[in-house]
Amino acid sequence: MNIKQIYKDANALLEGHFLLSSGNHSGFYLQSAKVLEDPKTAKLLAEAVAKQIMENGLQVDTVCAPALGGLIAGFALATALDKRSIFAERVDGTMTIRRGFEIKPGEKVIICEDIITTGGSAMEAATAVEAMGGEVVGFAALANRGFCKRQNSDTTSTPNCKLPQDKPFFALEDFTFEMYDPADCPLCKAGKGKAVKPGSRGN
Repeated sequence: MNIKQIYKDANALLEGHFLLSSGNHSGFYLQSAKVLEDPKTAKLLAEAVAKQIMENGLQVDTVCAPALGGLIAGFALATALDKRSIFAERVDGTMTIRRGFEIKPGEKVIICEDIITTGGSAMEAATAVEAMGGEVVGFAALANRGFCKRQNSDTTSTPNCKLPQDKPFFALEDFTFEMYDPADCPLCKAGKGKAVKPGSRGN
């Protein structure tokens, strides 16, 4: 399965001048929502991630996705694993599990995103799960931005990675793009226009 081609075919691998959630700039951006708008593709990718998890022998009771980006990927993965699907959302800036979702003490939860960059949002969701007594057993995503080491990859984690090294991270492909501090961004210096926050102009 050529994951990069799937993203390109869905116009989900964007090129331009982007302002990332980290505050850094990049010439590329992954828009997984464009991939996941096709249910057949979402099912195909989720089943591929589920296969990795099952082959690893990881025991999972529940899939938890950070909203908003991880919602579709998390639900698709839960469907592929035939497990319960819940999500965490920000309330006054804090990732919270609400809407009546309950987690039993010791319940084994995998955190699922559409894309893992440094893993910051995933770790916030993990903290919310653990605060309710759940056990976070791993992390999953369709795509990996290359800062964290995933299973079945030769890449190594960088200091930016926030995921714990003692828990598996499953993803289908590594997308490693340069990111720049705004003060030292070559795209800015080359007059490539103002960095656009993805989603703000139909992206």
